[in-house]
Amino acid sequence: MHTRSARLMAGLTPSGGELACSRINQSDTETEPELKLALIQVRWVEFGVMKVTDRSLFSAVMLCCLIALIGCKATAQESAFANSRPPVDDADLRYWLENMSVYHRFSADEMTEATGLSRQEVASALGRFGLDKAQALRPGSDAPELVLPYPGGRHPRIGFLEGAIDPQRETKVSVFTSWDPASYVVVDVPEAIWSNLGLTYLAHTHIDTIWSRTNVTLPKLEWERLSNGVLETRRTLPNNISFGTKVTPQRNGVRFDLWLRNGTSEALRDLRVQNCVMLKQAAGFAHQTNTNKIFERPFAAVRSTDGGRWIICAFEPCDRTWGNEQVPCLHSDPKFPDCAPGETQKIRGWLSFYEGEEIQKELKRLRGFF
Repeated sequence: MHTRSARLMAGLTPSGGELACSRINQSDTETEPELKLALIQVRWVEFGVMKVTDRSLFSAVMLCCLIALIGCKATAQESAFANSRPPVDDADLRYWLENMSVYHRFSADEMTEATGLSRQEVASALGRFGLDKAQALRPGSDAPELVLPYPGGRHPRIGFLEGAIDPQRETKVSVFTSWDPASYVVVDVPEAIWSNLGLTYLAHTHIDTIWSRTNVTLPKLEWERLSNGVLETRRTLPNNISFGTKVTPQRNGVRFDLWLRNGTSEALRDLRVQNCVMLKQAAGFAHQTNTNKIFERPFAAVRSTDGGRWIICAFEPCDRTWGNEQVPCLHSDPKFPDCAPGETQKIRGWLSFYEGEEIQKELKRLRGFF
């Protein structure tokens, strides 16, 4: 009797009880070739080799490993593209590629994740539309602030990512700073709406809403792009509560108008809204700290590293102002008045940029017209 073996280095290092192609031993004899796979002993090892007594068995194991790797890759791709928004036609494709490559300066991988297209398809379309070498046009001094729908594909936060899984783009706009065309803030408006019913809407996945608790999935929407750079969106929830946002770029700032209509048969109370101004892509403002911020209702403002520039936001009627240093972000969170059946309530908001050192004087000026 003798033992024949084929040796294959295992390319995995199991940890915490992970089973890999580690060591397989089989004794066979010339007189007992019918020994079955059941006799193979699979052992747990830290790192080792695999001994196989037959080439056909060796091939079978390799095939299984290959199938597993392909399956893992497919699962990873499906997960990465789960939140993508494929363009509906060529015009839509061109708009979003220009939005991403020229203005947001996305990488090929980020554009792939946002659209669900392959890197090759993205590169081909950029060349076809002449966007591969295009540069962003900087607005003139008298032009309104540049506001674009946020395309997704790049997470708008630096930290606390577990608190914003699969962020939806239909509530997010990018407001580009007046001093740097490559810098922008992402405004999530609304990020969340609470009511006496519970968490009534959330623009990402984190804690349960009244809909996720009952396995109701809300449809994905898009901003409606109107003339003069105005953006508008509206949503009707399954219980006939509807809400919407209008974003209007102006010469020295951006105006936000939010509304909520009660289509239910009961009064809605405690209608708290969370609006988030994320600073990740604003150069000089993205430090993960609140020491560079001031909170004076209704204003929340952040100072640049050099101290000479500010980003200011405000919403009225304001419920609270705060910031999350992990994200980092600014919040001026408003509250709709109680809303009887059939009624509509409104909130107004503002975001602007300021260059100078007299921030209190600027806030006083803004109070005068906001």
